[in-house]
Amino acid sequence: MRLCGFLAGFCVVAVPTALAQGSGVAIVANERSNTLTVLSPDHTVIGQVDSCARPRGMHFSANRDEFFVACADDDQIAVYETATRTLLRRIRNVPAPETFDLHPDGRRLIVSNEEDATASVYDVQTGELLAEYETGEEPEGVQATADGRLVFVASEAANLVHVIDLEKDEVIADILVDTRPRRFALSPDGKELWVSAELAGMVNIIDVGTLQLSADIRFLPTGFRPEQVTPVDLMITADGSRAYVALGRANHVAVVDVQRREVLRYILVGKRAWGLELSADEKVLYVANGLSDDVTVIDTGTLEAVTTIPVGRVPYDVLIDDR
Repeated sequence: MRLCGFLAGFCVVAVPTALAQGSGVAIVANERSNTLTVLSPDHTVIGQVDSCARPRGMHFSANRDEFFVACADDDQIAVYETATRTLLRRIRNVPAPETFDLHPDGRRLIVSNEEDATASVYDVQTGELLAEYETGEEPEGVQATADGRLVFVASEAANLVHVIDLEKDEVIADILVDTRPRRFALSPDGKELWVSAELAGMVNIIDVGTLQLSADIRFLPTGFRPEQVTPVDLMITADGSRAYVALGRANHVAVVDVQRREVLRYILVGKRAWGLELSADEKVLYVANGLSDDVTVIDTGTLEAVTTIPVGRVPYDVLIDDR
């Protein structure tokens, strides 16, 4: 059954009935089929939602009863109810949103506007544009600090990480990093910011206190040339001991010892691995593979891929409702 009309172009395909919050389902944004795929905790497809034009980055609301989807070709942020995946409202007139982060206050959404070379701030309830900051060309990754004072934005084309001070309401620094910075991971203590440099095949590490580069980690799985290693998404575990890095065209996820800055293992996944999400207990890692149209599930205890699930065309991001 398809329900359309009042949703003004958004249609809902039959999906399971409402599930309790924290049910463990995963939601995958597929940017070329314009859908959200819903996966059960046992890694099977249980539903699909026709979403919007080019869904990309996603994020839960502060209480996790809603989630936001960047609709890059619709110039809006779609807001869904988590339990039912029903469209609730839209934040309109958001130029080419790609990814975003939710401010610790739970009210402000900081969005990278890929085509406009800006980062914009919206009220998640009213949809009001609160602020806008100029960035380099093709901004993507966005990361707010835990205290909510600083926001980092990666500019892919300018090879810069912009530092926005929200209290001062201005960009206070532009940090030169390696070629094509994409996404961020902040260490649990907030002292280090990791940024993937896609075309350099590495991660740059920024000291948050000094806003200076402090270290680099390069990647090269066996059998691949350096130019084939294109890291995108990355995550650091809650205890700060381990990081996972999706290596794009190298079709692997790197497992990194954070303290030693050493790669422990490369795990073979699907084609063009670029989106990552950890379960709440950190026992399972989901990997969105953009060119094989599937999601790989990794057991983080054994560091082995346990299954691969076909989803929509060009999966970009994954959320897990397990908290």
